[in-house]
Amino acid sequence: MPRMLRACLLGWLWLWTGLASANATSTDAAIAAEDLPQLLEGMVVSGIQPGPGLWRISSADGHVLWLLGTLSPLPKRMEWESAQVRQVIAESGRVLLTPRATIKADTGFFGSMALIPAALSARKNPDQQTLADILPDPLYQRWTPLRQQYLGRSKRIEKRRPLLAADKLYERALGRNGLSERDVVDRAVRKMAKRAKVEIVIPQIQIELSDPKQALKELRDTELADLQCFEQTLSRVENDIALMRERANAWAVGDVELLLDLPQVDHQRSCADAVLQSGVLRDRGMDDLRQRQQDAWLEDAEQTLTEHATSFAVLPLTAMLRQGGPLDALRAKGYAVEAPQ
Repeated sequence: MPRMLRACLLGWLWLWTGLASANATSTDAAIAAEDLPQLLEGMVVSGIQPGPGLWRISSADGHVLWLLGTLSPLPKRMEWESAQVRQVIAESGRVLLTPRATIKADTGFFGSMALIPAALSARKNPDQQTLADILPDPLYQRWTPLRQQYLGRSKRIEKRRPLLAADKLYERALGRNGLSERDVVDRAVRKMAKRAKVEIVIPQIQIELSDPKQALKELRDTELADLQCFEQTLSRVENDIALMRERANAWAVGDVELLLDLPQVDHQRSCADAVLQSGVLRDRGMDDLRQRQQDAWLEDAEQTLTEHATSFAVLPLTAMLRQGGPLDALRAKGYAVEAPQ
């Protein structure tokens, strides 16, 4: 759940390698044709857009939680402005944002600075291997022209772990095609809530980490099962740019019917699993992080529904609609869940 943005592996690996910027106690951590990027960018919507309507979650006593499903990527030159959300927030007793996980590591400032070399090293493949050494040859042959197209001639990326190399390619391909993973909703919702003097709640998961130096050392020396992540990311860049553009446009203009009809593709889930199921995180009790984040959000959502007649929340659309996700959990608890009209 930019940040469930990276609501997967990337968020977690960057959480580890982001220790370099931690404070004293914690860290928050078909190939496109040559002219396709310019063509698609001209077809992506821009300017102020309203986004989709809201999901309505209601309890037996008539209390209502209005839920906005967010999407990534979105049109790069779009600004989000929803009169419906502004009005709902003004009438709400609480605004519930997406869950966050923080790592608490009592390293002190100088201790955090000492972790920088290990953090930078953890981004690279173990034993100085390159992508050519790690990837199966057919997969590497697919990677090379995409790297040249979107990342240029530099080969420094070849030393990065497959999931990080693929993510950099994905980010650059989005930008070239008029799309962005920039979170346009979170900041706007915060401003609306502060202006209306409405309480903001962020479900929190805090992880105590007593051995950050050892954890980074283990991560540096660990091979991650990230080839599936790499292959799926390449497939999205090769085949799904048009689909991502269509979904981004549908979200921006509020075409809920089209948005829900289009395939819900989330390659980052396999990327998250590559990290969350690694021994480094599993041994430190982080392998069930995704479920813990959902449980934290559900606990706060139920409390909000109990205490407030009207409230507002945001969650990533892919997480909302996933089988066994928060909407299914709320239905199982007896809440009425209605999709936007």
